[in-house]
Amino acid sequence: MAVLCVFSDSPRSEAKIRIITPEATSLKPEGSTPKDYTQMDGSGTSPPSLMNEYMLRGSVSSSGTRSMDVIVYFVNDEAVPLTVDGLSGMMAHELHRIIREVLLLPDIAQEVFALWLVSPFLEVQLKPKHQPYKVCRQWRDLLARFTNCSTEDIHQDEPCLQFRRNIFFPKCRELQIANEEVLRLLYEEAKSNVLEGRYPCDIEDCELLGGLACRLELGPYNQQQHTPSTLRPKLECFLPPYMCKKRNGLLNAFINKGSRQAGFEQTLLNSYKEVTENNTCEEGEATNYKEYLKKCHELPYYGCAFFMGEIDKPAQGFLNRAGRKTVSVAINMEGVSVIDRKEKHVLISLKFSELSWDHTYPDREEHILWLEFDGDNEGTPVNKLLKIYSKQAELMSGLIEYCIELNQGGDLHSPDSVSGSTPVTEKRSKLRRQESVLCNRIKHLTTIDYVDDGTEIKRVKPKRAASFFTRQSTHGYASVLPADSPGES
Repeated sequence: MAVLCVFSDSPRSEAKIRIITPEATSLKPEGSTPKDYTQMDGSGTSPPSLMNEYMLRGSVSSSGTRSMDVIVYFVNDEAVPLTVDGLSGMMAHELHRIIREVLLLPDIAQEVFALWLVSPFLEVQLKPKHQPYKVCRQWRDLLARFTNCSTEDIHQDEPCLQFRRNIFFPKCRELQIANEEVLRLLYEEAKSNVLEGRYPCDIEDCELLGGLACRLELGPYNQQQHTPSTLRPKLECFLPPYMCKKRNGLLNAFINKGSRQAGFEQTLLNSYKEVTENNTCEEGEATNYKEYLKKCHELPYYGCAFFMGEIDKPAQGFLNRAGRKTVSVAINMEGVSVIDRKEKHVLISLKFSELSWDHTYPDREEHILWLEFDGDNEGTPVNKLLKIYSKQAELMSGLIEYCIELNQGGDLHSPDSVSGSTPVTEKRSKLRRQESVLCNRIKHLTTIDYVDDGTEIKRVKPKRAASFFTRQSTHGYASVLPADSPGES
């Protein structure tokens, strides 16, 4: 598969890591204090929340043997400063090994995490044999090919280095990890994605995850210390800010009266208390980290690579005016989800066995990813085609194909030993919310409905026929052949 490139679709697209050359200019944010993460003793102490940011300036050409300073960032802005010899010729797996040694991480971390190059416009997960330094030098070419950046943005954009979750690591294996530091890094990444809206969640689930985060970061619930007033200043550290603003808007101030006017502080506190009562700290924090991750595993887009794209809006109004909607296309080892970036909810989520796909480029500047899936038109079974416009359609198509190949090579389903529900999450999972952010919203999509009777493409037909595309998983989404001839009733 080609270099995996994923659009960053969240506000955290500031620089995460920088490669420093001797001729580079170092810029330090105001108020920042240098800290050395390499002093970490492996005792479980959390690394600093923010490191100095360094920015690459000037030429990056240098000999392959000279030392370079590298700042490797995590998703939550923690960082590791390194001095590396021969960086220009170093492969990703070699730099990965150095980082693991500094962090005292076990061997499993080699599979769990990967090195990424990220910027406000593009994210690239590096293969083990990729050379980060050389990919940096090709960054402008990647932006021109896979983004809609302006010429000015292309010349000014600079990639940064991140150490974060490998999208090809099966989520079921996360719950088998015993090392607390590896679990903490996974937790921090999942929490960051939830808070920033990359992982849309229902309010009830956000409150549960917020309660688990409180337990992990504030310790066990204490009625004397933990009150609504003490949580209020920290609310956006545990609940998505966009959700708090939505709930606390002017309209809701008039709607939520009396007993219904209880704010997020009290509901978060209740969840915090419930989590503490259902968990003990005898096994350390690993149990709580796994509890948070297990809840996130219910999201179809957990551990996804995110791409930016556009879809056609349904025609509205007297003049049938339409347009395009900006979406995130999330792809992981299980399937594809299309997410409304503005409303923070799923438009459609499909497992690989439920779809067929293809990539076309009728216009050199406008590549299209086609998703085909089963649906109905006024009760009639049809094939539905969803058109996603994106310059990264080629990458999406390649990633889908690669994930399907990996799935066919081994069993990636959760083992029975880790599939059970815990008391904390069991109550919530019994409820099916009709307006959940996870529900498919087919009516919000503009699709092409068709059937193929073997002679011509028709818009609607009682019996489905073969798929329009040949690219599909070998498991599922098989052709549905008519049981009766066209002349029979």
